[in-house]
Amino acid sequence: MSKCCVKALVTGKVQGVWYRKSTQEQALKAGVTGHARNLPDGRVEVLLCGEAASVNAVTLWLWKGPSNARVTHVEVEGVDWRNHDAFITL
Repeated sequence: MSKCCVKALVTGKVQGVWYRKSTQEQALKAGVTGHARNLPDGRVEVLLCGEAASVNAVTLWLWKGPSNARVTHVEVEGVDWRNHDAFITL
């Protein structure tokens, strides 16, 4: 199985709607580590590291988000592998 890390920048109504916490729940279910944090410009940055299939599943979920979110764009780029112990919200 291959491991990978991606960084996603999520645009839309994604702050103040439990987006980071919901992303954390999805990542933990999938066994993915990393973080989610609010950016000053209103976007959310998400780092996902783990088995490629699990990372892909959570990346696809980022387009949906929690029920109150309105995602308009998700920009994803591969990044160097980073070993994390957990998925945290910052």
